[in-house]
Amino acid sequence: MFTGIIENLGSVRDVEPGEGGLEFSFFCPFADSLVLGESVAVDGACLTVVSFAADHFNAFLSRETLSKTTFERRVPGEVVHLERALRLDQRLGGHLLSGHVDGVGQILARKPKGEAEEFIFSAPPALAPMIAPKGSIAIEGVSLTVNEVEGNRFHVMLVPYTLEHTKFGTLRVGSEVHLEIDLIARYVARWLKAQHRS
Repeated sequence: MFTGIIENLGSVRDVEPGEGGLEFSFFCPFADSLVLGESVAVDGACLTVVSFAADHFNAFLSRETLSKTTFERRVPGEVVHLERALRLDQRLGGHLLSGHVDGVGQILARKPKGEAEEFIFSAPPALAPMIAPKGSIAIEGVSLTVNEVEGNRFHVMLVPYTLEHTKFGTLRVGSEVHLEIDLIARYVARWLKAQHRS
């Protein structure tokens, strides 16, 4: 489990083809403290550390993971958000995340609002009903609060601290982003679907 509070920024070091997927190498400030098999959220996707060195770690991404994320289009040098798995003695500063990307959205607009900035995102039609005003959502692994929802569009306000300490400040209109909906919303949607069938 993760919280959506980004621990560090890293970057794609290398990408190599592998059997049934791709092996990624990520530059990581805390790589020397990792252990084999540990989970690290990279832009919100829970990846397993298969090897590491002083400044980077490697993870294998299966075709299933690649089909639900944007990693297949990533190139060396791209900045990524990094978060280690939650310890039980940590404060829960964001909201509970599984590290399973539900779908890919897109930045539709960026609007300055004083020192903050309003971002407008699109969501896949299947996810849009599970996004609610004042609810939580993870975008590129960052825990954020939804301000407004219009069909499959939703608005999020990013404060200066978030813009400075994440890669959101550098993302452009049209950029694709990983989305993970709130865990509670996912289970409510599943329950309602089951009730409808019965």
